[in-house]
Amino acid sequence: MATASPRHLLDDVINTEQQQQEQQQQQEFLSSLETIVLTIFLSIIIIMTVFGNLLVMVALCKDRHLRKKKTNYFIVSLAFADLLVALVVMPFAAIELTTGHWRYGEIFCLVRTSLDVLLTTASILHLCCIALDRYYAICCQPLVYRHKMTPIRVAVMLSGCWLIPTFISFLPIMQSWNAIGIEDIIEERRALAGGSNDTSCVFLVNRPYALICSAVAFYVPLALMVLAYQRIYVTAMTHVRQIETLQRAGSAPVTGTVPMITVRSSTSSDPLEHYRLRTTTGSSSEHTPIANSRMRVETKAAKTLAIIMGCFCLCWAPFFITNVVDPFIHYSVPWQLWTAWLWLGYINSGLNPFLYAFLNRAFRRAFLVILCCGDERYARQRSCSYGPAHRGCSAASVNGTSMALRSSGQPWAPGEHLGIQCLAQGHFDTWTRRARESNHQPLYLLSHGHLCGKWS
Repeated sequence: MATASPRHLLDDVINTEQQQQEQQQQQEFLSSLETIVLTIFLSIIIIMTVFGNLLVMVALCKDRHLRKKKTNYFIVSLAFADLLVALVVMPFAAIELTTGHWRYGEIFCLVRTSLDVLLTTASILHLCCIALDRYYAICCQPLVYRHKMTPIRVAVMLSGCWLIPTFISFLPIMQSWNAIGIEDIIEERRALAGGSNDTSCVFLVNRPYALICSAVAFYVPLALMVLAYQRIYVTAMTHVRQIETLQRAGSAPVTGTVPMITVRSSTSSDPLEHYRLRTTTGSSSEHTPIANSRMRVETKAAKTLAIIMGCFCLCWAPFFITNVVDPFIHYSVPWQLWTAWLWLGYINSGLNPFLYAFLNRAFRRAFLVILCCGDERYARQRSCSYGPAHRGCSAASVNGTSMALRSSGQPWAPGEHLGIQCLAQGHFDTWTRRARESNHQPLYLLSHGHLCGKWS
């Protein structure tokens, strides 16, 4: 039997050691490359979140017109909560994720975790309050909205957004109520992490805390948001059909033209409240088909609500579903999945400025003024713009809603009585007939989502 010589055995050992060193170097290189890419990615998320939310807050401070609207106080408080998430919570989570170690002690671990729960819950509750504010503005009568959304009630709602999360964050976490009954599991996790209480930040929750915290922070606000936006969508579609009825009733105008109306609500930044009726001079056969117009409005409304609710659910649902399920499956969810769901929720704080402020024309104009160093070209225009046919222009305010009315007739004289009144459901044909019998030109507009009529 042939045997290997000592020289060949030595060469094999050397080659094996070299291969192991090369593999180790390659693994270290890939690990370093992954760390660099991960650090850049997390840094971009943090910077974009800080920039977007800070811009929203500065815009409200500099533009007095934005400060007049109640909804914008919810938006700026939401921006403040999301800004704190980016400044206080995300950096420490990013350092722990990229280095694999917690370097700030056990006490600060509890403080950081409490701030995490507090600020993310406050952000979610603000989204719920914005949905309720829009519901009252669009689906209720104008006087009901004014009665419901008084400055005191807005202040109470904002206070609740910040106080309620303390009862599921600092109070139970600092008292270790979340760890009752699972102390042994937490110690095992710390041992597996290879660190002590000062070098690892392990946070697990028992079943009661998981259920209560998830219900307060996500499931109850989600249910309220779904109900509110569902009613908003139904109301918006109802008004679209009512406008179509009025448009048919006014298809043969006195002067041979049909006016164009632009409505902007001053109580909400919801794009659903920006309805427009556009018609042109000529016969009714030249008008855009009503079915196509209705389809466009319904599609836009559905897309807007789908984006708002879709982003919210996509960002937070995976985390809170896992948060409820994990205690019932013996905490077997991998930490990598936990980290991915947690950062997906953090990303929602960066999306909120785009969803609730950047889609608002008034906020966009304020952003342009700030970013362009106060360029007057982007300053708020205080007068209506004239169309190509040099239509007359007038501004009116009904029940707190600012409206720009463009008519094909002569401009209204200053101080002229506009004859604006809100229409009860089912009275549109009667009101239109009365307007025509009085030789008036009927116009139709929206106030807080409710149809109103005006004759010039």
